[in-house]
Amino acid sequence: MTWLLVAVGGALGATARFAVAEGLLRVGVDTPVPTLVVNVLGSAVLGALIVALGVEGEGHRLRLLAGIGFLGSFTTFSTFSVEIVRLQADTGWMRAGLYAGGSVVLGVAAALAGMWLAGAGRPS
Repeated sequence: MTWLLVAVGGALGATARFAVAEGLLRVGVDTPVPTLVVNVLGSAVLGALIVALGVEGEGHRLRLLAGIGFLGSFTTFSTFSVEIVRLQADTGWMRAGLYAGGSVVLGVAAALAGMWLAGAGRPS
């Protein structure tokens, strides 16, 4: 049942992300603003969901469907943002900042490496 909740939420989240991005592009909003919008919106909704449902207990199924499934496919940035906030609360800004900065730098480096490997030395 767990995987089904995540899968259904994921399908709905991916569809919602596409709809929001396409809708913004159609009204003349330029890239990368649609990505920024879904990332910020997803982060806000996940933050509210975590507080409203807690991390354990009765809201488990809704967390699977909405948090991991829907928001996980709507944007993984939402999870990243909440992890930074939690890390800061648990260990302070230094570790949270290292995680945030390191994730961005390593992610961009990995994307460039993948593009370089796929394009035989030239990013597209």
